[in-house]
Amino acid sequence: MKNITEVRWHGRGGQGAKSAAQFLAEAALDSGKYIQAFPEYGPERAGAPIRAYTRISDNVINIHSSVTSPDVVVVIDSTLITPSVLEGLPKEGVLVVNSPDEPDVIRKNLSFKGGKVATVDATKIALETIKAPMPNTPMLGALLKTYPIVSLDALESKIRDKFLKKIGEEKTAANIKAIKRAYEEVKLG
Repeated sequence: MKNITEVRWHGRGGQGAKSAAQFLAEAALDSGKYIQAFPEYGPERAGAPIRAYTRISDNVINIHSSVTSPDVVVVIDSTLITPSVLEGLPKEGVLVVNSPDEPDVIRKNLSFKGGKVATVDATKIALETIKAPMPNTPMLGALLKTYPIVSLDALESKIRDKFLKKIGEEKTAANIKAIKRAYEEVKLG
């Protein structure tokens, strides 16, 4: 049995996929786990497709490559929903998508016959709570509801730790609200 949880994030430059991967990993680190989090992209520019990766384990991680067989795939930008996001995802894998669509619509469009599919309108949640089109923090909430890698409290603590001095109490609270709202609003199928 695999003793490492691997998450592959699909997003566009500027949407926070790299940051989300890092926040998840650091919350796990604070919970006593071993971690890796890193991005993979071509020319660095806003709007370009990127992938980011998170690995979490109870043991030292000796893998030093991109994630090719993820347990979970998180798609932050719905324009990237193509069959390629399923690459390497096992039949029992989990797909979490930023979309107002029902999970069955995504499943059918991708011909994904296995695992779980979860959807949440993270962009809408971000616009209403954070007042910015930054769906990465809501997607963290949706991920944790679908695949509880770390506790919601551990993630909230990490967000506070990272954001409070940088963006202030009001915006930090808005990000936490977005995470919790997505956690509650995610649709599973």
